Amino acid sequence: MLDVRRLQVLRAVVTSGSVTAAAAHLGYTPSAVSQQVAVLEKEVGTALLERVGRGVRPTEAGQLLTRHTAIISQDIAEAEAALADLRAGRTGRLAIRYFTSVGPALVAPALSRLRCEHPGVRIDLKLIDPEDPLQEVERGDADLAIVVGPRDNRRQGIRLVHLLDDEYLVALPTGHPLTAQRVLDLADLAGESWVGSEPPGPCLDLMLQACAAAGFNPTFVARSEDYATAQGFVGAGLGVGLIPRLAVADRRSGVVLCRVRHPEPVRSIYAAVREGAPEQGPLRALLQALEEAARHSAPANSSRPS
Repeated sequence: MLDVRRLQVLRAVVTSGSVTAAAAHLGYTPSAVSQQVAVLEKEVGTALLERVGRGVRPTEAGQLLTRHTAIISQDIAEAEAALADLRAGRTGRLAIRYFTSVGPALVAPALSRLRCEHPGVRIDLKLIDPEDPLQEVERGDADLAIVVGPRDNRRQGIRLVHLLDDEYLVALPTGHPLTAQRVLDLADLAGESWVGSEPPGPCLDLMLQACAAAGFNPTFVARSEDYATAQGFVGAGLGVGLIPRLAVADRRSGVVLCRVRHPEPVRSIYAAVREGAPEQGPLRALLQALEEAARHSAPANSSRPS
C-alpha cells in the first residue's frame, strides 16, 4: 500500500519544480525529501522524477501519482473538516424515539431549540415501540428514547434521565354530579362506567394499580388508545376516564377535568440514553432542551383544570 505522506512529498516536488523548494515548503531537509521519493520509487517499481537542468520534472508515472495525490489530499482535507464539524456538534445525526402525548409539550420545543443550536444535525424521529421502548437504544439504533416507567426498572447499559412526573386527571362529562368538586378521591369513581384511554403497557398498568389501591377495578364500556378519542367518548356521556395532564392541552368540548387523589396516579417520564453516550454535542443539547421543556410543562407552571 502506498504511503500517503510519501505521495504528498512527491506532489510537493512536482508542483515546486525542485527538491530544495519542496524541502523548504515541507520543513524537511533536501536529503530527507530525496530519500522519501527514492523509497516511493522502489515501492512502485519505476522512476517518478527525472532531472532537467538544476530542477526535476515528473515522469509519466510521476504525473499519474501526482494527479491522484491531489485528489487524495483534497479528500483528506474534507474528511478532517467533516470530522471537526462532527466533534464540535455542527453536523451528525440523532435518532429519537418518543410516544405521542409527549410530542407537543416536550419533543417539539426541544427539537426547535436543537435546530437553532445545531442546524446541521439531521434528526431521525419516530414513534416508539410500546412493547419494548428501550430496545432500539440498547441496540444502538436510537440515541435517545422518551419512556414511561419507574426509575428502578433499569436495563443494563441504559441511563435514565428524569424529565417530569405527569399527573393523571379525571375526565367527566359536563353535567356529571362530581364536576362540582375540584379534587376527587379515586374511590368516588368506583361505581362509574369507564372509558379507557391507554394501550397495554406501563401507563395502563399504573392506572389499574391506582384503582386497585382505591379498592376497585374499573368497568370499561369503551376503550381507546387515543386520548382525543377517549375525551370524545367521555364528552358523549359514555363514562369517565383518567387522562394524563400532558395529553389534555386541547380539551374537547363536553369534558370537565378534575384532579384526583388517594391515590394520585402519576406517570414518571424519562429520557433513556446509552451509558457512556457523549456528554457534549447535540445529544447533550437535546437532553438540556428536553429538561427545559419539561420544566415549562410541570404542573406548577400550568393552570389547574376546572
